[in-house]
Amino acid sequence: MMTTTVHVTRADQAANPYFYVPFDVPEGTTRIDVTMAHAKAEDCIIDLGMLDPRATDYPTRAGFRGWSGGARDRFFVATDDATPGYIHGEMPAGRWQVMLGLYKLPPEGADVTLTFSHDNAPLALEPQPARTFPVRKAAGWYRGDLHCHTFHSDAAGSPELLHAAAKQAGLDFLAVADHNTISQRRYFHPNSSADLVFVRAMEVTTAIGHANVFGVDDWIDFRMTRPEHGHTLAEMVHERGGLLSINHDKPTIPWDYDVPEIDCMEVWQSHWMAWNWVSLGRYQHRLASGKKISAIGGSDFHQPARLMPEGPLVLARPTTVLWLGELSENAILAAMKAGLGYITESPDGPHLALSVDGQPMGSTVRGPVDAKAEVRGAKGDRLLWFDATGQIADQLIEDNHWVGQFSGRPNLFLRAEIAAEKSRPQIISDFTAALGGGLPWQLTEVELQQQTVRRAISNPIYVA
Repeated sequence: MMTTTVHVTRADQAANPYFYVPFDVPEGTTRIDVTMAHAKAEDCIIDLGMLDPRATDYPTRAGFRGWSGGARDRFFVATDDATPGYIHGEMPAGRWQVMLGLYKLPPEGADVTLTFSHDNAPLALEPQPARTFPVRKAAGWYRGDLHCHTFHSDAAGSPELLHAAAKQAGLDFLAVADHNTISQRRYFHPNSSADLVFVRAMEVTTAIGHANVFGVDDWIDFRMTRPEHGHTLAEMVHERGGLLSINHDKPTIPWDYDVPEIDCMEVWQSHWMAWNWVSLGRYQHRLASGKKISAIGGSDFHQPARLMPEGPLVLARPTTVLWLGELSENAILAAMKAGLGYITESPDGPHLALSVDGQPMGSTVRGPVDAKAEVRGAKGDRLLWFDATGQIADQLIEDNHWVGQFSGRPNLFLRAEIAAEKSRPQIISDFTAALGGGLPWQLTEVELQQQTVRRAISNPIYVA
């Protein structure tokens, strides 16, 4: 056993928010245990992770052994098992490093004490979980949540509980994007099935921006420290065949890196009142600049240690709905990239399928256009039409099975939203009742009373 204390300062934080403490691991080691201790406070939050000798400076392709952020102050890594958030496997001898994420430090800095212990007792060398390829052979609209968490990062609940919550919600697919780690796949790879397909995901999480990586086997280095590292992230994801989505680009953690080539954008995260009009406005601006980006949504649900009842602040609020020729991970990823779907408030929220001259969402057509929006479950609400200039039409939804129409020459794209009108009082009432008093997210009564509530958002159709 070895103990060392380091003093970290705001100067260290300014130089690099990741501070490395090296330690040597002898040949034959089968398990490492690490404990961290420091004076925790609101202004002293230090994250925790580890790299093995194969790691290089940013960006590294190898050597990641785990990340727990601020959720844990101790972990182990062994050949056969590891703490959630950490990667088991081979234990190469040499110089390992504990990563300290200097998220918040007081003016005087902080002392951090680390204790390391090694064990060479014989243990099996367990392989990493193998990806499975379940398929449901049927075309149709499929529902899923593209952003949620387990105790492999900072949620309290297990993968098993999240799995149960997804089944309770009636979902067809789920992307479990734990922060900066892929260890959750120990459960989700073998448990993916044609009843509920699990999509490979990881949330790249930093102090000034979050992004989801979809469809990549490898861990992606999250240690971004400069604005241009947004482009480095996109290159790492795309060279591995994955999709990149900027998450919740709104208060309190907007995207403050360069905006790289992204495939998707999370325009709706958690309840609509969680400042989602800001992220939707930024999405509208990027579309109007000529970018082609698919809109997706995700709850960012952090599974508690018990199964929660259905309600406005749980898993699949909102739900991303995709048109798939079959239910499989490959089909889900292709539809996400193509923009072949819409976002709705919940698994049983309003249906909104936009088409132009028979072409589906995500298509490129030549103007002028004859557009249709098939709407279900929103009688008495409003259908809003948008192009690059902003809102261009507003229609009352006259029935629960209704088709809105638009004819004209939209600028660059055409998309649609369902805005709550008749349903608004009930939505706000359900939201405030679920809170049990007080408003979250620095939300004010002014926003609560004045903001337009969206119930569904279509992907655009692009107009040449």
